Amino acid sequence: MVLIDANVLLDVATRDPKWFSWSMSQLAPLINAREAAINPIIYSELAPGYTSEKELDVNLVPPTTFKRLPLPYAAAFPASRAFLAYRKAGGTRTAPLPDFFIGAHAEVEGHRILTRDPSRYRKHFPNVKLICP
Repeated sequence: MVLIDANVLLDVATRDPKWFSWSMSQLAPLINAREAAINPIIYSELAPGYTSEKELDVNLVPPTTFKRLPLPYAAAFPASRAFLAYRKAGGTRTAPLPDFFIGAHAEVEGHRILTRDPSRYRKHFPNVKLICP
């Protein structure tokens, strides 16, 4: 299973001039193999661009295309460890970043992540396999 980062989904939805081709070429085989997944964190990152849940579901993340995985309770502790390391390194956010929950989810369940922004995942979840440029 591969968690699809919001940046990839937005590249496709907006037909981003720089990233559309790469994101689509990586995403299409995962969809065809029924390996593409999102979790509630990814879904919530996408939601601000839509006026309703129905609009988001129809236009971007139809349930028939992406498996919708629950965020496992076991991801909470590794997400908090990543957040503490981020703060100790000078990070200024006061709450854990979505990437920490996504990375922890992938780590505890053995998923890969499709992203075009791998820096936090590489730094805080080095054992998670990434699909990235």
